[in-house]
Amino acid sequence: MTTSQSILKNTFGYDTFRPLQREVIENVMARRDTLAVMPTGGGKSLCYQIPSLMFDGLTVVVSPLIALMKDQVEQLRAFGVPALFLNSSLSPQEYQENMDYVKRGEVKLLYVAPETLLTPRITSLLSALKVDLFTIDEAHCISEWGHDFRPEYRQLVEVRKRFPKAACLALTATATPRVRTDIRSTLHFTTTNEFVASFNRENLYIEVAPKRDAMKQTIQFLDRFKDQSGIIYCFSRRQVDELAAHLASKGYSVRPYHAGLDDAERRRNQEAFIRDDAQIIVATIAFGMGINKPNVRFVIHYDLPKSVEGYYQEIGRAGRDGLPAHCLLLYSYADVAKLNYFIEQKQGEEQRVAMQHLNAIVKYAEDEFNCRRKPLLTYFGESFPADNCSNCDNCTSAPAALTDITIPAQKFLSCVKRTGERFGAVHVADVLLGSMNEKVVKFGHDKVSTHGIGKELNQKQWTRLARQLAQTGYLNQDGEYRTLSLTQKAMDALKNRTKIFGVIEEVRERKSKAEKRTELEYNNALFSLLRTKRKEMADEMGVPPYVVFSDKTLVEMAAYYPQSPASLLTISGVGQVKARQYGEAFLEVIKSYCEKHRIVEKRKESI
Repeated sequence: MTTSQSILKNTFGYDTFRPLQREVIENVMARRDTLAVMPTGGGKSLCYQIPSLMFDGLTVVVSPLIALMKDQVEQLRAFGVPALFLNSSLSPQEYQENMDYVKRGEVKLLYVAPETLLTPRITSLLSALKVDLFTIDEAHCISEWGHDFRPEYRQLVEVRKRFPKAACLALTATATPRVRTDIRSTLHFTTTNEFVASFNRENLYIEVAPKRDAMKQTIQFLDRFKDQSGIIYCFSRRQVDELAAHLASKGYSVRPYHAGLDDAERRRNQEAFIRDDAQIIVATIAFGMGINKPNVRFVIHYDLPKSVEGYYQEIGRAGRDGLPAHCLLLYSYADVAKLNYFIEQKQGEEQRVAMQHLNAIVKYAEDEFNCRRKPLLTYFGESFPADNCSNCDNCTSAPAALTDITIPAQKFLSCVKRTGERFGAVHVADVLLGSMNEKVVKFGHDKVSTHGIGKELNQKQWTRLARQLAQTGYLNQDGEYRTLSLTQKAMDALKNRTKIFGVIEEVRERKSKAEKRTELEYNNALFSLLRTKRKEMADEMGVPPYVVFSDKTLVEMAAYYPQSPASLLTISGVGQVKARQYGEAFLEVIKSYCEKHRIVEKRKESI
């Protein structure tokens, strides 16, 4: 008699099941609808692959990515398992041949994309067959609360109804309790039958570092992992291309991967990485779902991920073989501002959910005191019993000596109160530093008693202090703009003059006051848009971006918001010819941004 244990050993070559695999398989074989949540590298695939070889009929696997299907089918065929996929990568002839194989009952596992499954052609094919198991991989895509919601996944419940006798198995590596409930209710699971493996990947060293010079930090990090496989995740396609090109010029074995590359090049690059022909892949989040490469030794997040789920899933691609791997996230507030800008383009519920996701990842990244695993596992509804995991930056670094920070803390808390508890840490720091920037003057904060009383620290030190005060319960930090407000604990501390202890970050290069005044404050989100426009125009002309305008020019545009040809000519680096050639396109970007955010032009000479 064929058993799951004998298939595990004889077909797949493993001696023992990983946690919960056996239980999930038994539940599926009893034809009970099942939700299995297992971390990346936890062996989800075997939970349907083994039953497919035990059932008489067909197992249909819904998978969102072509790369994942190809990878799985290739591996299964290597194991002698009759598996096929149907998707847009096949020629019409190959597609028909695969359908014929399925019709003749020569296939045990059929992989399809959700949109393929919803077509009449495939519905008709499957209705003539015995379908025993209906598997939905990456099931978090069903939930609007998931980090990767796909509307077509919602329609899968209709397909399910056509196969009432088939068991349904929903699989995901990342799902909060709320997302799990949403998956079960959407798929009309009548009983819970939920199996959730531990989210703790003990072999991953987790680190978050302030992003100062991202390129330099990345190269320093890579030098510790010579000839090792790793993934670097970037926010945008442009960033992927720039970083991959720079690393290649430094002699690294690297390939880019994002949705903007043509299919053939993406496939080649992915294949080179999987086959160890290329050591490093620089990618957007389009890369990695379903990539079963076990020897990824590091994952770098060059930019801030959009959510904790996305971050967890991406670091989960490291160390699948159980050996140590290193996960580094480079964090800067400029990244938060960039993500904020994109979230502003969304509407209603979608915007609210995206903002919740962003707030959660920002809170995680800014925590410099607590074990990294604790909030990560808590987010997924799992408690982590130990206070020290011994495998993250916060747990392995020597604890910073706490000093009496009562006076600066009182200044900061008082300033939050004086400015009406309606602003973020950067604005409060500006007021304490005595800034006369437009925002400070506009709200009359140059007149409050705390204006200019904090010049003993710089802005970076004040904002870090704000983070500590939030983490230790003195400040609430809410909403889209990370608005600060005082907690009861803070009110009591101010009233009772309670001593507050913490760490004031020492700054290596404190600029002189004269130098500080010359630093230009500019709008990061607008600067990013202007760079995008510059790159588009440079590409069209086949020249490097700096030939259009230098970064210094774009910084001034993002500081003064020129909205007429005459104003544009006051910007450094904009001569008559460039104004004629490029001016209109750049003014369009600036005007559109200013209109949306109700920003008025600043006269350069008055700054």
